Amino acid sequence: MVPAPNRTSTRHQAARRPLVTESARRTAAHTTAALGAAVGVISTGAFALVMPTTTGSLQPTADATEIPTSLAANSTALPVDTAPVRASSSTLGTLSPVAFVINTGDTDLDTPADPDIAALDKGGKLADQLAEMHAQAAREAAENARIDEIVAKGGLDGWIAEALRIMDMPQSYAPSVKKIIMAESGGNPRAINNWDVNAARGTPSEGLMQTIPSTFRKFVHPSLAGRSITDPVANITAGVRYMVATYGIGTLANGGRSNHLGQYIGY
Repeated sequence: MVPAPNRTSTRHQAARRPLVTESARRTAAHTTAALGAAVGVISTGAFALVMPTTTGSLQPTADATEIPTSLAANSTALPVDTAPVRASSSTLGTLSPVAFVINTGDTDLDTPADPDIAALDKGGKLADQLAEMHAQAAREAAENARIDEIVAKGGLDGWIAEALRIMDMPQSYAPSVKKIIMAESGGNPRAINNWDVNAARGTPSEGLMQTIPSTFRKFVHPSLAGRSITDPVANITAGVRYMVATYGIGTLANGGRSNHLGQYIGY
């Protein structure tokens, strides 16, 4: 007689066997899909994003065995940018400095580039120079006319003016020369000193500037060398040129030599 199966023992074994629920299977499938996606990223270079649901239930998931094949078939590798990456602290990108180049071939920066403008500028400068020349000529003509008038009147001022003009010296020295003449001869062109040391030597001082014969011959202006020592204009040129050569132009400007009291002491 074959004993009957123990039903109670069979039920207990079934109860101890773990139960795989639908929820557990879906969780396993979801985990497998995530792992498959990771494998696809590594093998193909494609990007995959697995987002867990925010609700308690899981969405239907494809079979885990299909995911790697599907990703591999539909994935496209992104192009790799081989250009070097420049570090920049600006969010707008890297800015390059601007370089300003000056054309060093231009030798005259003030000259206009347009030939017409350059010609006008040059013409204007020439016109200004010509106007200045005319103005200078007018001033010289007026000064000569003034000197001619003084010379024409004769007398001491006329002689001084003519002598300064012959020596090409400014007429502004006329007051100083006159001061010397008045101290030396009192304005008399024929004055002769018969009492000083030069007279004792036989070479008395003569004329407006009271020069001795040797001094007159050496320092008279060359254009007047043929005139006598008592000629007013010739005598002035000799005396003035001697003073400037011996004591300097400053002595002439000061009206001759003087002592510490400011008194004239001759030359």
